[in-house]
Amino acid sequence: MTTAAREFTSRGGRISDRLGSGFGRAPDEGGGSGHGPLQDPYRVARGLGWFSIGLGLAQIAAPRTVARMIGVSDDDTNRNALLAIGLREIASGVGILTQDRPAVPLWARFGGDVVDLALLGRAFRSDEAERNRLAVAAAAVLGVTVLDLITSQRVGRNGEAVELATGALARRGKGVRVRRDITIAKPPEEVYRFWRNFENLPRFMEHLESVQILDERRSHWRAKAPAGAGVEWDAEIIEDRPNELIVWRSLDGADVPNTGSVRFVPAPGGRGTEVNVELRYDPPGGKLGATVAKLFGEEPGQQVDGDLRRLKQVLETGEVVHSDASIHRGMHPARPSERSLEGGRR
Repeated sequence: MTTAAREFTSRGGRISDRLGSGFGRAPDEGGGSGHGPLQDPYRVARGLGWFSIGLGLAQIAAPRTVARMIGVSDDDTNRNALLAIGLREIASGVGILTQDRPAVPLWARFGGDVVDLALLGRAFRSDEAERNRLAVAAAAVLGVTVLDLITSQRVGRNGEAVELATGALARRGKGVRVRRDITIAKPPEEVYRFWRNFENLPRFMEHLESVQILDERRSHWRAKAPAGAGVEWDAEIIEDRPNELIVWRSLDGADVPNTGSVRFVPAPGGRGTEVNVELRYDPPGGKLGATVAKLFGEEPGQQVDGDLRRLKQVLETGEVVHSDASIHRGMHPARPSERSLEGGRR
C-alpha cells in the first residue's frame, strides 16, 4: 500500500469514527445531555445544505483553483467536471434548506459523495495527480459521506414516523393540515419534558379542557368545540424520542380524528428551542366545516398559533399574560373609565 493510500485510509477512518460515535449514542447514554452538535439531524442537515451551496459556488466560480487544491490537473476535462459537480451541490443544498423533510435531497447528496469518491479514486491513477493532496481530499469527502449517510437515515426515520401518523387521513383524501412553529428561550430538554407531561397541555391550549393519562402511551382528551359543543378522543403515542420528537394519532371512535407531531430542535446560536408542530385533522363537515369554523375564529390553525404563544409565555415567564381583549368578551372600552382611574388614584 502506498503512503498516500495509507493516509487516505487512516484519515477517513478517523473521521468516520468521530462522526459515527457522535450520532450513534442515544440521548441519555453516556451520561451526557444527548445534545452535542451531531445529535439533532435537522440542524446537521441545515449545515450540510449551506455547506453544499458554499462548495458548489466555489467550484463554479474557480474550478481551476479547486482542481489544484485537491491535487488534480486543471485541464478542461476536470474543469467541466467540477462545474457539473458544483451545480449538483447547489441543487442539493437548496433542496435540503427548502424542504421540511429533506431526506430525498440528503440521499442525493450521499449519492453524489459516492460518485465523487469514485472520481477521486480514478484520479489516483493519473501520473499528473498530486497524491498527497488527493488523499486529503478523499479523506474529507469520506468523512462528509459518512455524515450524509447518517443524517439521511435519521431524518428519514423521523419522516417515516410522521407519515405513519398522518398517512391514514391523507390516503383517504381527508384531513386539513396545519403547520406552525415558535422559538422558546428554554433548552429542548425542558420544553420536551413540559410537553411530554400531557396534563400540562390545558395550561396553554385554550380549547383543551383536560387530558387523562391512561398508560405510558395512551391518553384521553376532552376539548371545547365551536358553538359550545365538546369533543373527546383517545390518543396514542407512536413515536417518542426524548428531547427530540413526539408523534401521536387518535384512536378509532374519535369525535375529530387527528394525527400530528411536535419536534424540539435546538435553535441556532443557543437561543433556546424551535418547537415545530404539524397537525392533520378531519373536521366535522370536511373542509367546508373547517372554512366555516375559521370564520368564527375556531379553526385549529388559529388555535395552534395562540397555543404556541401561550406555551412560550408559560415556559419563559411562568404564566400566561392575558391582553385586555382576551379578558373581556364582546364590546368593551379601549381605555378604563374615569371612575376606574379615580379609584386607582385613591
